[in-house]
Amino acid sequence: MDSWLQYYNRQTTLQEQVLYAHFGDRVQVESPDTLIERFRQLFIEGIGYSSPQVWLALEKIIFSDFAEREFKFILNRCCYILINQWLNHPKLQGAIPQLIRLFETTPAGLARARATQRLRELVASFTQSEQYRALRQLAQVLSQKSEEKTNLKAKPLITLMPRYPCLYEHCLLTNDSTDEQRQKVRFMRNKAQQQFEVNLSRYITYQHLPRHSQSGKNPTLLSNEQLNFAIKQFTGKVDGSNTYRDLAEQFRTYSHWTPSYRTFKQEFYEYLTASIDQKYSGGQFGQRLYQQLQNTLPQNDSQKLSDVLLLGTSRKLLNFLIVESPQQPTHYIFGDLTSNLGITPTIGLLLKIVLLCKQVRSYLEQRFAILFNHYEGCNNDKVNWLVESLENLNVAFSTNLGSIHLC
Repeated sequence: MDSWLQYYNRQTTLQEQVLYAHFGDRVQVESPDTLIERFRQLFIEGIGYSSPQVWLALEKIIFSDFAEREFKFILNRCCYILINQWLNHPKLQGAIPQLIRLFETTPAGLARARATQRLRELVASFTQSEQYRALRQLAQVLSQKSEEKTNLKAKPLITLMPRYPCLYEHCLLTNDSTDEQRQKVRFMRNKAQQQFEVNLSRYITYQHLPRHSQSGKNPTLLSNEQLNFAIKQFTGKVDGSNTYRDLAEQFRTYSHWTPSYRTFKQEFYEYLTASIDQKYSGGQFGQRLYQQLQNTLPQNDSQKLSDVLLLGTSRKLLNFLIVESPQQPTHYIFGDLTSNLGITPTIGLLLKIVLLCKQVRSYLEQRFAILFNHYEGCNNDKVNWLVESLENLNVAFSTNLGSIHLC
């Protein structure tokens, strides 16, 4: 059984309740600085904590039979008791990155006691977990600074996390995230998304004025030329008379009359490749795409197309086009597409799938989150193809699925 399910299904122990209640009480009355020092003393040092009762509870937890498997969830919850409270107060949010950075510090005292040694082993193990990765990315979002684009090239990809709200829910949340955490991350996502849409709208407006104003500053990491091409691609007539949205609407209507799922897959192939360079779609990629669709859910070939079948087909297609899973992060097809077709047309191809089946948007975002997590430690200039893809995705979503009428 998955360790998260075991943690979720078992009853919270009395010792865990003591730990959670302690931080729940303290966060109401103590300053972030005091709480961060408390946290450091208890979890990083593991020596001489001010409350013997709390230390005794923690000692029992770390020597329990489930500690190896589930301590990461307990420590994560302790972090979020403080984080959730500080997120409610904009002036206190700066304390969150400080709290998370504690796990990068080295304990000052020697671990002479067996309990201290055990605790430090478990905390070190926590820093290799999904829970800690999500915390680090949350810290990055909350400590964002406006930096010159030229300064970003030699920095790791994780520093760009604030720029991509479409990744927030998939990078900042884990299986053990509470409903309150999910709600807060969704709020952060919506706020960042809206701000980007306002900035993009401003840029588009000022491009049409005789002199480009600074108020219309390029909100992306793309050059003005690349951004203008992306805007034209995602909002213009891709086949001479229809936008991506027009084509998706026409194909959705047409698909209602498709006699079988087998026929739909053939027509879906034509819909996808219609706006791709024929030299590319007529080669190996086109053959592999066609074969992929033919091999998708073949047991349903004689059925009529349904929303469930459309969603299942779209998901399998995104696995094929982008990446399958964190366990299998190979992305040969996506790399081939961006190299040969170009990044903007590749994102246009993915946009066609999302416009046809809007329920698959979150799944597409999750595919990019897998790539982001895989490369988060690489310098931006080494994964420029991924940075440009995410910048194009921001533009594609804002111009086609955003709340502001951009063009």
